[in-house]
Amino acid sequence: MKKIFSIIFSVSILAFVTNVYADGHKHPVTGELLADDQTFTYWALDEHSSIDPQIVEDVSGSDIIRDLFEGLLNQDADGNLVPGVAETWSANDSKDVYTFNLRKNAKWSNGDSVTAHDFVYAWQRAVDPSTASPYSWFMEIMSIKNGAEAISGDVLPSDLGVKAIDDYTFQVELTASLPYFAAMTTHATTFPTHKGVIEKHGSDWTKPGNMVSNGAYVLTEHVINERLVRERNPMYWNNDDTILEKVVALVIPDENQGLTRYMAGELDKGPVPTGQFKKLKAEYPDQAVSFPRLCNYYYTFNLSDSGIEAFQDVRVRKAMAYAIDRNVITEDILQAGQIPAYTFTPGATAGFDVPSVAFSKMSQDERDARAVELMEEAGYGKDNPLSFTMIYNTSEGHKKIATVMAQMWKQKLGINATMENTEWKTFLDIRGKQDFEIARGAWCGDYNEASTFLDLLTTPSGYNDGKFTNAAVDKLMTDAKTAGDSTINYTTVERILAAEMPVIPIYHYAGVFMLNKQLKGWPFDNVEQNWYSRNLYKIAK
Repeated sequence: MKKIFSIIFSVSILAFVTNVYADGHKHPVTGELLADDQTFTYWALDEHSSIDPQIVEDVSGSDIIRDLFEGLLNQDADGNLVPGVAETWSANDSKDVYTFNLRKNAKWSNGDSVTAHDFVYAWQRAVDPSTASPYSWFMEIMSIKNGAEAISGDVLPSDLGVKAIDDYTFQVELTASLPYFAAMTTHATTFPTHKGVIEKHGSDWTKPGNMVSNGAYVLTEHVINERLVRERNPMYWNNDDTILEKVVALVIPDENQGLTRYMAGELDKGPVPTGQFKKLKAEYPDQAVSFPRLCNYYYTFNLSDSGIEAFQDVRVRKAMAYAIDRNVITEDILQAGQIPAYTFTPGATAGFDVPSVAFSKMSQDERDARAVELMEEAGYGKDNPLSFTMIYNTSEGHKKIATVMAQMWKQKLGINATMENTEWKTFLDIRGKQDFEIARGAWCGDYNEASTFLDLLTTPSGYNDGKFTNAAVDKLMTDAKTAGDSTINYTTVERILAAEMPVIPIYHYAGVFMLNKQLKGWPFDNVEQNWYSRNLYKIAK
């Protein structure tokens, strides 16, 4: 029997909401006639990792949390910072103290006021070792005073450099000047949580009926591996401007089935199965979309003591990276605007100029020839083949990419790669424990600056699953936080990564999906794709 967490309300929460925009009304800004049914249903490949802001570690979970909770700041449709719970914010001249002035009309869904103390509690909770937050390291790279020390247990969480000046003034003290600090507060880890509710319910606080949140929507139903429903929160400070009444995430662990259900009208946002974008774009030009995204796709070597000896040899790592024909993957398999990657950081990143690295300037024939030489130098070849297992999370697209990579390695280098797929949460656990040899990875920027990618490969990073360590990279990334021009540091780091090859960059993402032409307001120009259901709406047919 499936484990089910759900709640049936005898009276729907919508009974308490007066939606002035429904029932044939027009959009207050665009003048478009609105649909009577303001329900947005979308496809999710996997069950999310969590809907606890201090525990979540994946994109799909963060999408849900941005509806259920609101942080200090939000983003607009272009990715610019706009007020959230904080109406205004400022930094001192050295940009190592940030002050956020909170709105006094922000409420929790139970009617309690949202205060600076709620942010102090949540941020201390994120660094508290007892919370075991997978994203605690994010609080460290935010350069918060005593962040690293609290995470390691050397000081108490209460020593973290955050404080409530008063009920509506939240202040953060940093250890370094960080000009982009405010942008980092749009990440779910920094969102407030309700201390009383967590203390009362423990780990069950995220269940429907227990959860108290401060976002535009509240959790009303959750059936694990099947569906999650959130509905309008009448206590949200800007509820009058919200149009969508209900948002439903349906977990459908198959892209083709997801597309079938989209075509049947069950979904407003659905998947484009790998290799089908051109066909779907031709048939449904106003529904199939593709645009640049702030994400990368890569494979990471396990360089820890539990990894295989062969991967400790940089010649093997470089040979495997060189032998991958990225154009085959982007043009023949994906076919939806993805960009071949030779650097870890995508070109869509603000202020980042993709540097020229040595192997990106070679032709594929030259890369293949050099790959053979490197493997022979390392003692491997068709007479002494290298064998290993490559893992990826369950997805037809990931399977196709892994298959063609394994074929390229076999044909060019005599490598025997065994493919293994696992469901999402198991996959995260395996990677986090270094219980793998080489594993698929992907990263979507937590904020729009190159460090959100490159910090991932520093020694202390919580998501450095391959356990790559390089003192020069660590120092360059630390120095970049206070450098007048950090781009020099980032270029140097990318060149070190190309020389050491701890990961194999494969491609940089495009946002590719099917979207109901009735659904409006999607932030296509926000490369981070931080979307908020309260900004979406459905027009009449």
